[in-house]
Amino acid sequence: MTPIDETNRALPAPNDAELGAESTSGGQFALPFAHRPRFGRTDFVAAPSNAAARAWVLDTEAVTRWPEGRMALWGAGGTGKTHLLSVWAGRYGAPVMQGARLNEAAVVDLFHDGGFRAVALDNADAITREQDLLHLVNLARERRMSLLMVARQPPSRWPFLLPDLLSRLRATASVPMGEAEEDLLHRLLLRLVAERQLVMGPQVTDWLLRRLPRRASAVRDYVALLDEAVMVSGGRITRALAAAALEKLLHREEEGGE
Repeated sequence: MTPIDETNRALPAPNDAELGAESTSGGQFALPFAHRPRFGRTDFVAAPSNAAARAWVLDTEAVTRWPEGRMALWGAGGTGKTHLLSVWAGRYGAPVMQGARLNEAAVVDLFHDGGFRAVALDNADAITREQDLLHLVNLARERRMSLLMVARQPPSRWPFLLPDLLSRLRATASVPMGEAEEDLLHRLLLRLVAERQLVMGPQVTDWLLRRLPRRASAVRDYVALLDEAVMVSGGRITRALAAAALEKLLHREEEGGE
């Protein structure tokens, strides 16, 4: 299990705990309903690559041992950071704020309303005004609230310069979401396909798993492209349809659109 980092000092990891459709055809119209990811605890795909993150974020005793009451959860896109944050927020009744929309007025209003004992911040490294993040961190500390922040990089690599904020971030523990292993990619593909109510035969699944990029974010993006292709074709998922969606994904990545 990967230890968390807190000002370059390793802490002992707590015990881990497991977390616990049809294509249109026959002249039917495929309606482009907005896809809503499922972020329930039972929907989370547990694997060794995210074991440390699950232990430090979901274990109640571990949360009480977060230094300064803060934790930064980081990792590449598609590894399940936002999902894990959503599960944590639901457990503690924490409001979830978005880094790109964070501002001091929103933070003040949130804490003025009160009624919660924890707060979550997604895309923490996307904040435009450093003072807003500093204000949130300070208020959470003063009120003795747990603060979970999620980003693609560890706090030491967030693009901030404000001395007081950097001091707070250096005192913030962090835990990574590791890169997905083969078994996780397989289960993730099956879950995302089922989530969009698509039907994919085992032969097509096996064919895809040998060819998809070995990243969770690529699997996520591929299933979205496959869903679009199914709506356009109004048919079932054939190897030819799967191959066309894969070619589109690979072309997009070559063009730098990942």
